[in-house]
Amino acid sequence: MTTSCESPRQILERVARRAMVARGFEPDFPRDALAQLDRIDHAATSAAGAAARDLRARLWCSIDNDDSRDLDQLTVAEALADGTTRISIAVAEVDALVAKGTPIDRHAHVNTTSVYTPARVYPMLPEKLSTDLTSLNPEVDRLAMVVEMVVDGEGTVLSSEIYRALVRNQAKLAYNAVAAWLDGKGEAPAGLAAVKGLEDNLRLQDRVATLLRGFRHEQGALDLETIEMRTVFEGDEVKDLRPDEKNRAKLIIEDFMIAANGVVARFLQAKRFPSVRRVVRSPDRWERIVDLAEGHGASLPDHPDARALGAFLKKQREADPVRFPDLSLAVIKLMGRGEYVAEFPGQDVTGHFGLAVADYAHSTAPNRRYPDLITQRLVKAALAGDQPPYGREELLALVAHCTDQEDDAKKIERLTKKAAAACVLSSQIGREFDGIVTGASSKGTWVRIFAPPVEGKVEEGAEGLDVGDRVRVKLVHTDVERGFIDFVRIGASRIGRRRGGR
Repeated sequence: MTTSCESPRQILERVARRAMVARGFEPDFPRDALAQLDRIDHAATSAAGAAARDLRARLWCSIDNDDSRDLDQLTVAEALADGTTRISIAVAEVDALVAKGTPIDRHAHVNTTSVYTPARVYPMLPEKLSTDLTSLNPEVDRLAMVVEMVVDGEGTVLSSEIYRALVRNQAKLAYNAVAAWLDGKGEAPAGLAAVKGLEDNLRLQDRVATLLRGFRHEQGALDLETIEMRTVFEGDEVKDLRPDEKNRAKLIIEDFMIAANGVVARFLQAKRFPSVRRVVRSPDRWERIVDLAEGHGASLPDHPDARALGAFLKKQREADPVRFPDLSLAVIKLMGRGEYVAEFPGQDVTGHFGLAVADYAHSTAPNRRYPDLITQRLVKAALAGDQPPYGREELLALVAHCTDQEDDAKKIERLTKKAAAACVLSSQIGREFDGIVTGASSKGTWVRIFAPPVEGKVEEGAEGLDVGDRVRVKLVHTDVERGFIDFVRIGASRIGRRRGGR
């Protein structure tokens, strides 16, 4: 029950903790993990058993959210004499302080991911590590795994290398400020302007990221864009819900991380090591995607075709950029979930349909994702010439567990975001909204309204609706404790046209 003395922040924290426990997560660190943490009093700055290159003088920088404190990666670019560019991504070497099988690692193995809720972040690793000793914070020396790529003028990765290095973050930057500067809509952020040569370096990174993205799109990568909701607090009160959209700075990091994850997957494959891959198989509901395309006056093949879908999405972005995120959301829902799979030497693995890549690991966020920490240990063993630290059955069990936990973490995050949205919408019962159907199954039909970008259940009038349909709905009920936002349908506006009488 909600008590009168509880603030919205306290209520949302309680909702999050209850949901985590119900789904098998540990919201608190066990005693043995905290005891291990007490014994860790400094960051790792030397590589045991292997030399680490000293790259502290490079123009490394981090770009992340305004409030991010767990900095997993740094980037830097270097123009080469032959017209190519060397891109380097430094990834925090978390394994140097969190060894396999230790109490902190066992807790990370249970949760497998940090859980981001509106009122509080539940980190996979203790904050003493994730925001300090294993974070690539500015003006401190840190041990890192470096993924290096040489990229040509067409966006092709010509060569790559992975090694351990000592790095130093020269500037902690934020997405929105960097994007505004790149777009010519703002001054260079103070941290950027203060480092000689960094402005030119970031512009070079932006150009190469654009080349990498263009090459992927030529191979059939999907150009998708969704709008995420960010909860804005004023003290302990929920003040607003604001969209958190893509921008140029986010795309730099996204493109570099996709490329780096491909390099890591191919490195392990070349070493005949197992690897953890992230895959999205062919869309679960391709026929419905074809329906949506027909509703926009386009046609798609009868069988899943990433290139054809990518071309359709590109045209729709150009024709209607305002509504493109709604179409993207529908396509993402219809494609089905991503999952982790274990790849072993001599075995083919399904690629990532949406990214149009056959080789894709998760390796660049070991402070907040357990599969990335597993991958880091595999890479370190391969570099050292050791045996893989995970056996076949162990790895198969891990990928299944990580997939399940990630799915549940998303459900927890979605529930708590809806609880926060219910706080904002509770005073708007009876108001009508335009929206798009995001889910339709035997369990119910869900719609996301456009402003604010909030998802709720259609309690009446859902008959005949399918993912991607546009609807007008009226808000009839909210429940913060359970994250319920309920609508009833008004009228019947559709964007998809059904084939074959379905």
